[in-house]
Amino acid sequence: MKLPWQKADDTTSEAADADGSASVDETAAENLAKPVQTPGKGRPTPSRREAQGRKRGPVAPAPMTRAEARARRKELKNSMSKEERKAASAERRTLANERRELMMQGDDRYLPIRDKGPVKAYVRDLIDAKRHVSTMFIPVAVAVMVFMLVTVNMPALAGIPMLLLLAMVIIMGVEGFLTGRRINNRVRERWPDTTETGFRLGWYAFMRTTQLRRMRIPRPRVKPGDAV
Repeated sequence: MKLPWQKADDTTSEAADADGSASVDETAAENLAKPVQTPGKGRPTPSRREAQGRKRGPVAPAPMTRAEARARRKELKNSMSKEERKAASAERRTLANERRELMMQGDDRYLPIRDKGPVKAYVRDLIDAKRHVSTMFIPVAVAVMVFMLVTVNMPALAGIPMLLLLAMVIIMGVEGFLTGRRINNRVRERWPDTTETGFRLGWYAFMRTTQLRRMRIPRPRVKPGDAV
């Protein structure tokens, strides 16, 4: 209601304030009526293995005994689901196959201690580049065993395989001595300051000559007759 002493502008201002208050009240009521929605994370929920891998804290020391290592593997296996165990087994097999293949190729990181180093790699190449009588020892030994089984009722023939084995052992001894001396000389020529010489290096070379080429670890990198 407009009083005599009020102006027109005051009436209009009061009406506008009333309308604004009503609009604010209506907006607040609408916001209260709407359910509050939690914003999404924007990423999938991590699995148990991923969550465990991101855990912070001190790293457990390496197991000191095989029993402790087995206990840890059993504990880890019990904490995993069936799908996670299958995935872990497949991953272990893949890694094992990759390590074996790298070892067969001569990767120094995956070789046993006795095969590591450039000197041992050079010795293997020298052996693999030549043919040796000692390589036939395993086939000859198998043939002798078969012959002895077949002629078990023939005493007159029993001495033949023994003579053959004796001749094979003598040949292997002479060849091993010559091979060891050749290998040591070649190694000293290339590495004058190396300590990997002598009987141990010659024995390493001789043992490789007694293995069939397809059974040698790591596999040969050169063919017979190649220059090394």
